[in-house]
Amino acid sequence: MVRAPRRVSGCVVAVLIAAAAVASGASAADDEERPRQHGDETSSDERDAAAAKADESPAQAVGMGGPSSVGAQLVWDERKRKYEQLQKPKKWLQEKAALSIGADYNLLAQQVSESPGSSAGAGGALRFYGQWVLVGRGRTTDVGSLVYKVEHRHSIGTELPASAVLPTAGAAGISGPTFGDNGGVLTNLYWTQSFADNRFAFVAGVVDTTDYMDVYGLVNVWTEFNNLAFSTSPAIAVPNQGLGAAVRFMVTPRWYVLGGIADANADPHRPQDFVSSFADGEHFRHVELGRIGSWDSRYSDNTHLLLWQVDDRAEAGVEGGWGATVSWSFEYGGRWLPFVRGGWSDGGGTLVDRTVSAGVGYRINEHDDYLGFGANWGRAPDSPRDQVQLEAYYRASIVPGLSVAPSAQFILDPADNPELASLWLLAVRLRAVW
Repeated sequence: MVRAPRRVSGCVVAVLIAAAAVASGASAADDEERPRQHGDETSSDERDAAAAKADESPAQAVGMGGPSSVGAQLVWDERKRKYEQLQKPKKWLQEKAALSIGADYNLLAQQVSESPGSSAGAGGALRFYGQWVLVGRGRTTDVGSLVYKVEHRHSIGTELPASAVLPTAGAAGISGPTFGDNGGVLTNLYWTQSFADNRFAFVAGVVDTTDYMDVYGLVNVWTEFNNLAFSTSPAIAVPNQGLGAAVRFMVTPRWYVLGGIADANADPHRPQDFVSSFADGEHFRHVELGRIGSWDSRYSDNTHLLLWQVDDRAEAGVEGGWGATVSWSFEYGGRWLPFVRGGWSDGGGTLVDRTVSAGVGYRINEHDDYLGFGANWGRAPDSPRDQVQLEAYYRASIVPGLSVAPSAQFILDPADNPELASLWLLAVRLRAVW
């Protein structure tokens, strides 16, 4: 029998309000930017912002998206482009119509050492995305824009899509969560607006909550780790893309509060059902309190606490639940990015209900060749096994606009396959961007 939907308790809201009040009263020394001392290194976020400044629209410089959001992806793409002739149509649209557009094709192939089912999977994702500034053109803040992203996700010559390889082998987790076999999907179509010198911002429409919730510098699964354990926490009952809204308020220049609501049952393959699905009243809610080093380093220098809650999903047969995650990351010397993240959940259909991850990223050169290593401990609901996952990847630029990222994972005591002591997963990911 499905229980009545649960709501975030009043005491939780009170705690967050009190925490925001404490942040508001933080000392001026903490709120103001520390003067840069001799020998200080700029962070990669700050360096990226400076490198892309000439091509970056005001809408991409403000707002509330994380590294995987359309605005941030456009900045990333602009910074990496080399073949100017291919970019002329994009530059013309941006200059004449304040419309920034992008496209990429991503491919992931994975193979596990042992599995009760198919041991290999490959998939691709073709994406078209953009951001159109319609309010406040020419201003550096307080701008509004329409953001879109459409995708086609598909298998390539294998029985399993790439995202199904690790679960089929018996691990409680997903490697390559965006490489499914969904076909055409609408993943973004929302309005984003900033006010009061970017102190306040909101998004509303067809959203992906992972674009702005629980983000840090290495959260983007299109360019960084494949394993979900090192992206958005697997202890969050993250909904599919669908109707939702979120707001962000900068309490001080370094402290922020972010909260939102989204459809818990959305299906981006059926956008015609978005409105009726949201109206069914089964929702996902989240609120986050965080601190950043500066606005330009908001991804790499980020510490936050997130609380979430999801209603019972009657048709899916999944009970509601709630949980919390914490995250810390700080870039050191302009190249090293260590991180520690943890999560806990009670119900909601999460992959794991206990998780702790730690690792480090290292920028090798100015061409964005990058190394990453992460270690995760997790426990799945109703499983007595302590699952450990390790991943190492290397992302290299082959030619302008094309990168390759081989990776290796080792899973000890897969939570959903007690007969298997351990397994390896080898993968290679390609990304071609226009």
